[in-house]
Amino acid sequence: MATIFSKIINREIPAEIIAEDENYIAFLDIMPLVKGHVLVVPKKEVDYIFNLEDDLLAGLHVFAKKVAKAIDKTIKCTRVGVAVIGLEVPHVHVHLVPLRTMDDINFTRPKLKLTSEELKEIGDLIRGGF
Repeated sequence: MATIFSKIINREIPAEIIAEDENYIAFLDIMPLVKGHVLVVPKKEVDYIFNLEDDLLAGLHVFAKKVAKAIDKTIKCTRVGVAVIGLEVPHVHVHLVPLRTMDDINFTRPKLKLTSEELKEIGDLIRGGF
């Protein structure tokens, strides 16, 4: 069965897409830790990051770097944090989280509930950073 991320990749469900190429996609987390929290995902459905082929793993980080630079340019933060948890969805994904404090990347705290309009506004802002 396809993961929720594969459904986003295949445009079966909507997402606020930030960037995309033939191998990767980046989109806003719909339950973010902070505004500007983006997920970067390989289009190939693999459950565990260290099961990716070397070139796909390396490319994931290069693609994430481009997205992180756009976040850093457009979202007020000290830096962009990176986390790979891998337990929520069985599809490799990298969290890019704009950080002002260490607590901004605390995955045990309550998530934000943003409207689709707020997500679109944040997406437009980050896309403007490329």
